[in-house]
Amino acid sequence: MSEPPPKLLRFSSQKYLAHRLVLSTLTGRPIQVSHIRPSSPTNPGLAPHEISLLRLLEAITNGSHIEISYTGTTLVYKPGLITGSAPGSGASGAVIRHELPVACTRGVSYFLTPLCLLAPFSKAPINVLFTGPGVITSATQAGDMSADSVRTAILPLYAHFGISDNIELRILQRSNAGPGGKGGGGEVQLVFGHQVRLPKTIHILNPGKVKKIRGVAYCTGISASNNARMIEEARGVLNPMIGDTYIFSDVSSAPYLPSTDKSNPHARRRTGVGFGLSLVAESSTGSLYSADVASPPSGGVSAEEIGRQCAHQLLENISQGGSVPLAAAPTMLILMAMGSEDVGRLQMGRDVIGSEPMIELARNLRAFGASGWGIREAKHGPEGDVIVSVVGRGVGNVGRKVT
Repeated sequence: MSEPPPKLLRFSSQKYLAHRLVLSTLTGRPIQVSHIRPSSPTNPGLAPHEISLLRLLEAITNGSHIEISYTGTTLVYKPGLITGSAPGSGASGAVIRHELPVACTRGVSYFLTPLCLLAPFSKAPINVLFTGPGVITSATQAGDMSADSVRTAILPLYAHFGISDNIELRILQRSNAGPGGKGGGGEVQLVFGHQVRLPKTIHILNPGKVKKIRGVAYCTGISASNNARMIEEARGVLNPMIGDTYIFSDVSSAPYLPSTDKSNPHARRRTGVGFGLSLVAESSTGSLYSADVASPPSGGVSAEEIGRQCAHQLLENISQGGSVPLAAAPTMLILMAMGSEDVGRLQMGRDVIGSEPMIELARNLRAFGASGWGIREAKHGPEGDVIVSVVGRGVGNVGRKVT
């Protein structure tokens, strides 16, 4: 007799939808999410970026089933097998081309982070090209980090779990957020070619001392002097504390998109104009802390202010303690929970583990069958740090042959 289908897990609200979709895909548990913006008078239901994420999951999996109610306020997602960019599974020339809609208000990191979490458990390597009028490579007002920070502060974390080969993030065209924070015009390609049966168990118990700071100052469609002003202001804050500070400067032209003017269909409009700064601090034990600030779409903020804000944000993230900042903590904890059936340990700051996203992540992991976290005081490191112990669920990569 065939096994009965997994029980449908029920959630409410659109908050942390990306985490729930990732956990559903990894564990094979179908979910129903209801009350998605039911009280919004103008835009009830799923937002454009959430629908685009669902389409991305459908493209990299085989057998996924998605049902959306007429009003868009209820979603049923039944995951399939993660096939990646395997031939015949939606990839053209081993590359999945994913277009983001012009109404997208989230940065491309909103899509990259879940995709990176699924990639190690894929049957084949993942190669996705993000394109279209909605790709924002900079940090956004919604709290998304820039594509630079994903490349320098998130992808290196996978090496702790034995996942380090053939991983690359290419920023082919930069773009800040367009008018009203909607759309962009950038182009980003993620190549994730290291698939494993099970992530390694980690024990990271020493945050270490910050030894160097690296960063990228970028401007799109404006004068390169803005980069120099951001770098000078940021170094003025950071140099008295860390001498080894180096910030690269990247200047690019603004992307052009087809105009919405119906009287002139061949016209093109310039979008994604702006500037920003991404900083990453590395400790003596390999811990990474990141900060991101970009100019708002409405303007009115000087380059000096952006540089100062980013430097202060980086120092605040370092002061929270622990081996991982809040932006990287979900990646570490999800991989620990999906790893081999052993106890992994991670030192974290009290403010980080006690934040709303972490508490909600613990609840979501518990709902999908993972074990609870053990928390105790840390003996070493900054005062107030805690050791978080996570027992792996042993999910593994069902699409990968045992060798």
